[in-house]
Amino acid sequence: MLRLMKLPIILLVLMGLPAEAEVTLKIEIAKPPFSSWKGDIRTPNLEPFRFGKPRPPIVVPDGCDKLISRGCKVSASIPSDSLACVTDGFKEYDSEKVELAPGVQWIQVDLGAEHEIYAVCIWHYHGEPCVYRDVICQISNDKDFINGVQTVFNNDHDNTAKLGAGRDKEYIETFEGRPFACKGVKGRYVRFYSNGNTANAMNHYTEVEVYGK
Repeated sequence: MLRLMKLPIILLVLMGLPAEAEVTLKIEIAKPPFSSWKGDIRTPNLEPFRFGKPRPPIVVPDGCDKLISRGCKVSASIPSDSLACVTDGFKEYDSEKVELAPGVQWIQVDLGAEHEIYAVCIWHYHGEPCVYRDVICQISNDKDFINGVQTVFNNDHDNTAKLGAGRDKEYIETFEGRPFACKGVKGRYVRFYSNGNTANAMNHYTEVEVYGK
């Protein structure tokens, strides 16, 4: 069976088939808290330093770039009074953030209904350069994440969190956040794991944005 989604637009046009329009995802980033840091953070699985270059853009089908997480309910692996700040739109390094205890912890965004999710962007604390460990993002329609769980990002290369070894790279936190594509995965709940960071053992979440249809 012909899979049109995998064909370049020019080929679809030449074949007389309708071409699906695509758009570049526009993510509003935070203000940079530092501009000339040249430190030395070393981890076993760190992506190459980008020297200020932006990440490659995320391209999604037209109409699938809507911010669908703003104001959504947030829960966590342990109680916290500041969970609402994760989806309030404030992502500056000095804005309110969630702080969870050491060890593997998670926060979870309830989108209210099933959505097609095409991208996610997450900001941990980025007031100083650090790398958060075992960052994992999963999507499911099961609020307990037992059934129908799909992993869309996982940089836990040695399976410390016991959710499976991931192939993604660790990264240094910046005001840009960390966006990644989800390719239309369907689900109501989006869960983010972490396991401390290179500056201290705590887990911090400043903002999460989920984009989709």
